[in-house]
Parts: sequence; C-alpha cells; structure tokens
Amino acid sequence: MADLAVILGATGGLGTSIVDALAARGDRVIAVARSRSGVSQLESSYPGVVSGDTADLTSRSAVDDLWERIDRLGVPRWVVNATGGFRAGKVADSTPDDFTYMMDLNLGSAWWSCRAAARRMQGGGIVNLSARSAVVAEPGAAAYAVAKAGVIKLTEVLAAELKSSGIRVNAVVPAIIDTPLNRQSLPEKLMQKAVAPAEIAAVIAYLCSDAASAISGAAIPVYGRY
Repeated sequence: MADLAVILGATGGLGTSIVDALAARGDRVIAVARSRSGVSQLESSYPGVVSGDTADLTSRSAVDDLWERIDRLGVPRWVVNATGGFRAGKVADSTPDDFTYMMDLNLGSAWWSCRAAARRMQGGGIVNLSARSAVVAEPGAAAYAVAKAGVIKLTEVLAAELKSSGIRVNAVVPAIIDTPLNRQSLPEKLMQKAVAPAEIAAVIAYLCSDAASAISGAAIPVYGRY
C-alpha cells in the first residue's frame, strides 16, 4: 500500500516540487495550502494521487480542523512543513506586527502541525523547513531568522520526544531558493547562488524514506553555492 504524505505549504515554489517528488514515487499526497486554486492544479496534475485541502496554517484551531479531515483519509507516514515566508526588517525598526507575523507564519505553522502529527503518526517522519538565516546572522532578517532558528530547536526537541515512537524529525535548511518570486525581488548576483526547488525536494524526499532511517534531529544545510 502506498504511503500517505501530508505536505503543508504545498503550492509555493518549493512546495509544488515536494509534491512532485513524493507523488512521482507513488505516495498518496495530501497537499495543503491557503489557496484552493493552487491545490486544485496539483489535483489535476496527479488525479487520484493528490488530494487538496485548504487551511490557515498559522491558526491552531484551523490546523486542528484540518487534521480531523486528514483522519478520514488515513494515518500519514510522512509530514512536511513547508509553510513560511520572509519579511525584511532590523530589530530596531521592527513592529509588533512584523514579529508576530514572522513567528506565526514560520514557527507557529510548524509547531501546530507537528503537534497534530505527533499525536497521530505511528512511525515514519516529519521534515520541517528552516533557513540559512537561522544559523548564519544576516542584518535585516531579524524576526525571520529567530523564527527559523525556533524551527530547528523544535525539530531537535521533537526528535528526542518521539524517538521511542519510531518517528524521525529533521529539518532542511536552504539558503536562496530559485523561485519566480525570488527572481523578481533579489539581485541577479544572489540568484546565481540559488538552489533549484527540485534539488531541495530531493533531499526532503530522501528524509521521507526508510533509506534515511538512521537520521533524526538533524538540520541539513542545502546552501548550493552560497
């Protein structure tokens, strides 16, 4: 029987590549995003393989409701938290809204999804998405960096908590990802260092496999030429 995989944040530049990687190898995929149009496109690309759902993944109640719907489809073996986003800002210039938004989008979304998954899974693995800014200090990314650093610590603690349950938890730590949005907003010099989404998705797919059974609690850098 095919494994059930839940991809949260499935319609971004990286999210769609993760869906591609897991669906192409034969997993049944539940693709979750805020927009219905994006997940409908994924369903059309993989009829009978990908099921789409929508939720505000920054909301604990919305995540709880989502997982009650997932319960009707089975118990996932793999969960990928790819929800996230960037807002620039130095500490001195930041507002409470900036801080809350970055925390909710990048750390809160992973926290609530990990909480729900940990209560249901019976083996398999969880992969969270962090960022290079979490481990290498860069000016102008304060709240984003702190949130993504929290994702790494969440990963480490959850891996320790779930070790006896046979559930592995890891984080993937990319630098710049070669997405259409980044091409529009970042200088060409930086984009020359970018990593293709499919390359990052391949690392995530490996972690979401029995071949990676010895890896848990890791934060794996995928920096490309950075």
